[in-house]
This record gives sequence, C-alpha cells and structure tokens, in this order.
Amino acid sequence: MPLTPTDEIVRRARAAGTGVGAFNVLQLEHAQAIVAGAETADRPVVLQISENTVRYHGALEPVALASLAVARAAKTPVAVHLDHAENPDLVREAVGLGLGSVMFDASKLPYAENVAATREVVEYCHQHGVWVEAELGEVGGKGGAHTPGVRTDPDEARAFVEATGVDALAVAVGSSHQMLTRDAVLDFDLIARLRAAVATPLVLHGSSGVSDADLTAAIAAGMTKVNVSTHLNKAFTRAVRAYLAEHPAAVDPRHYLTPARSAVAREVAHLLTVLAPS
Repeated sequence: MPLTPTDEIVRRARAAGTGVGAFNVLQLEHAQAIVAGAETADRPVVLQISENTVRYHGALEPVALASLAVARAAKTPVAVHLDHAENPDLVREAVGLGLGSVMFDASKLPYAENVAATREVVEYCHQHGVWVEAELGEVGGKGGAHTPGVRTDPDEARAFVEATGVDALAVAVGSSHQMLTRDAVLDFDLIARLRAAVATPLVLHGSSGVSDADLTAAIAAGMTKVNVSTHLNKAFTRAVRAYLAEHPAAVDPRHYLTPARSAVAREVAHLLTVLAPS
C-alpha cells in the first residue's frame, strides 16, 4: 500500500468524529510493532520520529527510511511524521526524505518569535506539499505546551493559527510528556472551547498519561490526533525484563526483542480501537 498523507488520515478521522493514533518510533522494532498493531485493529496510524530519536540514531535518514519502508509495506494506511522538531534544517531534511508531515515546535520561544519561526516553516513545507503541526502553550514562552500547569488560551490559539497557517495545533489541556501513570486530569471544557476557536485539528501530546476513558472523552470534546510514546516504551521494557528474568543466560537480542515487539503491537491495537471504535 502506498504511503497515506497524514492530512488525509487526520481529515477523515475529524470528519468521522474519531481519533488518530500517532506513535513514536525509537527503532525498527517500534515501527514494525506499531504497524502490526494497526493491521490487527484495521485502523490507520501515524509513525512519528522525534528530534530526540534522531539524536539517538545520530541522523534522521536511517530511521526515516526504515520507517518509510515499513509504512509502504503495511496493509493499512500509514503516514510517517517528524515529531517535535525544533531545528528548521531537520524539517527541511525530513521533507527531502519524503516524510509527509512535520511537527515544528517553537513553543519555548516568546510568542512573536514562535509565530515568525513557525510561519517560515509552514511556507516552506506547503511549497513541498507537506502538512505542518505546531505547538502553542502560553504567551511568553515560559515553557512548552505540555509543561505541567500550562494551558492554551483559545483566543491566542485562533490568532496563532491565522498568523502561521498551520494545519494542526498541539494544545496544552492537562497532559504532560513522559508520564508513567495514566492519571492526567484533562480540561474537557477547554478542549471544547479550543475546538470551537480554531478550524484546524487539535493534537493531544503526552497521551501516555491519559486513561482510556479520558482519551475517549477528549476525542468527543474535540481532539483528533493523539500522540503516545512512553506507554509503549513501558510495554516494550516490561516484556524485555520478563524475558530476561526467565532466560538469564540469553544473549541474542532477537530473543527478547521479539516479545517486546509483540507487546507494543498489542498496546497499539488496543489504543487504536479506543480512539476509533468500530
């Protein structure tokens, strides 16, 4: 199956009132597991490569090309997306490699600088047919949009979208990155007000800390794209630990990465059915 553009996946979900799962790829096993889970659930999915993962691999190209290859071989629609890129040069590299969407994160900058930097990236990406997500927390750039306690103002969100031309907006509504427990308290009224304020799809980052029930409620309130990473990493690591505990003499990584990959696939399949019930 050819690659499916992120904007197409998100647009269809928004029209249907469902959510889209966007899961972070740390290495090849993650990409394979995410696609396997999507095929099991028979749902579209977005593979995300973060700037942190690029630093881990030392370059974007190896992990991006591997993810693109896995996506093209999938039996369900799969998009490949650059996540949390703070470097415009990395955005341009991703576009050149064939990624269909990017998330440019200038949310730590003062508001005016965030607008200017984001608008420049949007103009470049749109010239190349690439969809752009951006992030907005609070005026003044005191922290990223998913710093605990930060909330996105609907009027500011409307102004930001109009000024930058972004295709999707990550907003701060109560979730935080790298949560190990699923007890985040989301502001559903704020989600609804943000949904009414902007025409672009809303994105929930830090969704590993959100319960299944609250993910469903967030989508009902107006969220569309839902990003998950830490939750999958917990499942991956738990499976590795369990295998090594039972096989302390194991030395072949394939033996313990196989159950880890399967564990991530199961979690992806489950979450996709939560986000987009049949």
